[in-house]
Amino acid sequence: MKLSTAFLVSALGFFAVSSTLRSHAVELHHLSTIKLGAFDEGAAEMIAYDAETKRLFAVNNEAGSVSVIDCSDPTNLKLVSTLDIGEHGKAPTCVETNGTLVAVTVVAEDKQAPGKVVFFDTSGEFVGVADTGALPDNVVFSPNGKLCVIANEGEPSDDYETDPEGSVTIVDVSSGEPGQVTQVGFGDLEVGQDVRIFGPGATPAQDLEPEFVAVSPDSATAWVVCQENNAVVTVDLATGKTTGIRGLGMKDHSREGNGFDASNKSEGVDIRPRPTFGLFQPDATLAHEIGGKTYLFTANEGDAREYIVEEDNGDETISYTDEERVEDMKLDPEAFPNAEALQKEDNLGRLKVTNATGDTDGDGDMDEIHSLGARSFSIWTTDWTMVYDSGSEFELITAEHLGKGFNSTNDEHPSFKDRSDDKGPEPEALAIGEIDGKTYAFIGLERSGGIMVYDVTRPAEAQYAGYTNRRNFEADVESEEAGDLGPEDIEFIPAADSPNGKNLVAVANEVSGTVSLFEAVVK
Repeated sequence: MKLSTAFLVSALGFFAVSSTLRSHAVELHHLSTIKLGAFDEGAAEMIAYDAETKRLFAVNNEAGSVSVIDCSDPTNLKLVSTLDIGEHGKAPTCVETNGTLVAVTVVAEDKQAPGKVVFFDTSGEFVGVADTGALPDNVVFSPNGKLCVIANEGEPSDDYETDPEGSVTIVDVSSGEPGQVTQVGFGDLEVGQDVRIFGPGATPAQDLEPEFVAVSPDSATAWVVCQENNAVVTVDLATGKTTGIRGLGMKDHSREGNGFDASNKSEGVDIRPRPTFGLFQPDATLAHEIGGKTYLFTANEGDAREYIVEEDNGDETISYTDEERVEDMKLDPEAFPNAEALQKEDNLGRLKVTNATGDTDGDGDMDEIHSLGARSFSIWTTDWTMVYDSGSEFELITAEHLGKGFNSTNDEHPSFKDRSDDKGPEPEALAIGEIDGKTYAFIGLERSGGIMVYDVTRPAEAQYAGYTNRRNFEADVESEEAGDLGPEDIEFIPAADSPNGKNLVAVANEVSGTVSLFEAVVK
């Protein structure tokens, strides 16, 4: 296959699951679970923990509010109140706290219109509100607590007729309430060929869709990940100006250690190298200082664009999608002389990939196959040079631990390999914590479920440290016995801040509508 893509980033060399990988250096011991709503209604999405009040705040889309959970007894989580967004918009999307304020991002009734960020104090009293850009999707506070930073995704309407610009909102909260608001647009960015700009008729500013924000430990810089664009925008928080944008490149899945299971039709687990390039397309992204140096951590979920108009009679019209199965693509005969074999259903044929990129010479056929997401987590330096990627380990480990739950979807039982032709386990949630002098990354797998733990004390030599999945694949998927389904967000609670003096991990599970609390125990 051709390696003509100039911005190709090959993942470093990795290894298969060994006896060392299988050992559990960190175990997550389940303490309690609270159910906040019905199955598959988004009743538990993003979460935030306040150390002073010993409370968790959880976005509850089913209720259109934020659930406030008492964690003072970690073995008995209790719902104590809700934060009502009232007149400020249609639905909450994210929540975060700096120990004084709780910030909740809210989408407008018209999703393409500017949204809001609503502020409460940690006791639940309304403090103030500020305007954001269209579809505020992620909110963080700077480590010094003085700034609130919001990623505004700016998604187009279902008919793709209205496409607002993506943006970032910076709110000064140094006084304990919302002050100066700075709206940061992307119109002045010089966007190179390494950034995917592919929406029909869209300018770069319209096409860039911020998904997640990571802020540097010194509170000076924000890195804004645009998932569908496979790119990151850097923002100077002091000036409120963008300072650059770069694409994140691709993962060479043809390399040993970077393989994956590509089909929901093949027999058994079939993890092996594939002639595809995986777009990293991160969801959760965090900055953390280790050994005096800042690193960026990404959960490489992947995402396609699909916009569908639903008619009054129940019919659906696809207004735009960049997703296509390999079996339906025209592959370049020089790049893929074995196209017929590759496009069989038990090989790459069923795999959903993007058709927006891959035709490198513009002649109408695909010279490269660009798959969505990297089925891994990665560690980068602040100039976005990769120092580590988990390769194929997530699928190797879940294949060993889950059996018929391997690459299962999160809303149906049984569903062995149902997601192999999509994005596999879909790493989405991410938290970083320090225990006994070591630094650990906790990564939530949205589809098959569970939390991966990695020792990242030496970022370039990160090591698998454990996997916990509280999902019961034997139970009715809509019953409480099914356990936790669809981890969407993770919060690490250090022992110094926790109610019981132990290191805790809180997980919000979107599909089951549950929030679960675990104790992180190092063996």
